[in-house]
Amino acid sequence: MPSKTPSCQLYLISPSDVGGDFPERLERALAAGPVAAFQFRVKGLDQHEAADLAAPLQAICAAHDVAFIVNDDVALAKRLGADGVHLGQQDGSPKDAREELGPDAQIGVTCHDSRHLAMEAGEQGADYVAFGAFFPSTTKDTHHHAEIELIEFWHELFEIPSVAIGGITPQNCQPLIDAGADFIAVSGAVWNGDEAVNVAAFTEKLRPAA
Repeated sequence: MPSKTPSCQLYLISPSDVGGDFPERLERALAAGPVAAFQFRVKGLDQHEAADLAAPLQAICAAHDVAFIVNDDVALAKRLGADGVHLGQQDGSPKDAREELGPDAQIGVTCHDSRHLAMEAGEQGADYVAFGAFFPSTTKDTHHHAEIELIEFWHELFEIPSVAIGGITPQNCQPLIDAGADFIAVSGAVWNGDEAVNVAAFTEKLRPAA
């Protein structure tokens, strides 16, 4: 994933079901506009099943020069040779993940609505921190609500990129972009409909002003 840049980029998170025709849907989404990263987020599968589902998606991401990030599972990320891993607060430390995955892995950490957790993640070597939820989400239960001021605070004081997540749509993302979010992470707003049309709508919002 690129380092901090003046413009905001799109970070796609998979739906829970990535079987069936999902590889074709991912191909359409990535062809519809620039995407910085794709997070493989499946629950309740053993590692063999998850690896089988991940393989075609990882190849599609590589073909589009999109970082392939595994959610929660350092062992799976290592097995796949993924570009990185995204850790929740219960998934171990960035420092331990770095030892497992090596110096080039992109390691992100969910920090909810907490400056303290984000600073702690940064001290332990995280490559990016994720804040949210900023809006109600249909993708997962949200127990934390972050304010847009948190993105502004982080952007002004820290070099580590921030990811805004939670209920973000093309209609409500502008304040987060203006606040300095480096990435907006989206799932339902792309997959609950025509993925190519939805990615194109985000791309229009993320296009830097001339």
